[in-house]
Amino acid sequence: MNPKNLKYHQEHDWVRLEGDLAVFGITHYAQEALGDIVYVELPEVGGEVSANTSYAEVESVKAVSDVFAPLSGTIVEVNEEVVDAPELINESPYEDGWLIKVKLSNPSEADELMSAEAYEEMLAEQEE
Repeated sequence: MNPKNLKYHQEHDWVRLEGDLAVFGITHYAQEALGDIVYVELPEVGGEVSANTSYAEVESVKAVSDVFAPLSGTIVEVNEEVVDAPELINESPYEDGWLIKVKLSNPSEADELMSAEAYEEMLAEQEE
C-alpha cells in the first residue's frame, strides 16, 4: 500500500529523497481520511519550510487540513497541476499528487522519519 522507497512522517506525509532534494506529499491514508479534495493552497517557490510545521492547506468536502513539512529546506518547485486539479491527490497521492519539492537544509532530519513498515505499524496501532 505505502511505497517502500519513501519515508513517512507521523502527520501522514511522505518524502521521496532525491539527493539533496526531497519531494513531499500526503499519504494514501491521509487523502482517504480527508475524502474528495477540492482545493489546495501551496506555498511560494523560494519560501522556507521547517520540519513539523504547516506549509500548505488541503480542503476537502469534509474539512480543511494543514499539511506538515516532514523536513526543512527551501521550496524549489510546487506542483501547479494539483492546484488546478486537486483530485490528483486522491487519485495518485504518491505520483501525480505530489505537493512540493524542497532543497534540504538539514538532510540528517530524514533519519527521524519512518520506513513504510513503521508507518504501517503506526496506522495499525491507531485503528486498535
